Amino acid sequence: MNNIYFNIFGFTLCAAIIIFSGSKLSTYGDKIAEITGLGKAWLGLILMASVTSLPELITGISAVSIINAPDLAAGDIFGSCMFNLLILSVLDARIKKPLFSLVKSSHILVVIFGIILLTIVGIAIHLTNKIPSILWMSSFTFLIFAIYIVSVWGIFKYEQADLMKSGETNNAYTTYDKVELKKVIGNYALHALIVICAAIFLPYFGENIASATGLGNSFFATLFIAAATSLPELVVSIAALRMGSLDMAVGNLLGSNIFNMFILGIDDLFYREGSIFSAISPTHLLSVLVVIIMSAVVALGLLFRPEKKQLWVFSLDTFIIIVLYVFVMIYLLLN
Repeated sequence: MNNIYFNIFGFTLCAAIIIFSGSKLSTYGDKIAEITGLGKAWLGLILMASVTSLPELITGISAVSIINAPDLAAGDIFGSCMFNLLILSVLDARIKKPLFSLVKSSHILVVIFGIILLTIVGIAIHLTNKIPSILWMSSFTFLIFAIYIVSVWGIFKYEQADLMKSGETNNAYTTYDKVELKKVIGNYALHALIVICAAIFLPYFGENIASATGLGNSFFATLFIAAATSLPELVVSIAALRMGSLDMAVGNLLGSNIFNMFILGIDDLFYREGSIFSAISPTHLLSVLVVIIMSAVVALGLLFRPEKKQLWVFSLDTFIIIVLYVFVMIYLLLN
């Protein structure tokens, strides 16, 4: 009994550290973008997304290479994707007008790339025993890497063109800014190291709790570990909402889902027992399918841009996201 309390304490402590330092990472990342002149849209879509997804990256590598628990890594990735989309519902509940009527419809581009990557991952899981491997990795892993690079390039070019159309320009930073930049990068590196250390131990405590409670790695990782590693996204998104930067918040969440698929490929690289897609439970296919449906709902919301909320504090699209999230968690718990 004492052991379970120790693991719960360790898991909670790691989660708290990730929340604190993860939010600091985002703050310093925003400062770096401000000093160097990077566009806010690019910041949310790519830079901020990769920063706030650092816990998922380190947790996944730790899960597959140290404790040999690929289901924890996969559950964390897919659960994080669902949790990121759930945060959209949280943001929607905190404003008067529907969320997707207040942000740029160009976010659909990010959603499309996310759906493409998720579909490839789903195919890789389903056909894992029928597709050739390259070294110990699935050949689909290299396809994931290639599409991720294309998506980053495509989103960057699209955002740069959008900035030029709107007349926004990036100014060169001064000597004073260069001195400030060195200080900010130092603080960024410090908190990145703290997040790495906390994320390394998170799957260890998570696996022990899952074993002791009988919840199972797939459910525990998809719900609790994913929520813990996605808390930086939640903190950053709420902060962005308070600053009136809804596009940055939405871009961060949707961009994080794209980066999560890239992380899954990295997990396959570090999992030396064979392809990670052959080692994880087929149960995760449901999570992949639901994330695709949730993403499609987001795309529809961005396309139709409803002007009024239909269900209490939620618009119909964000309410559907909540229903899908609850459905998956109940299914994983019962199976």
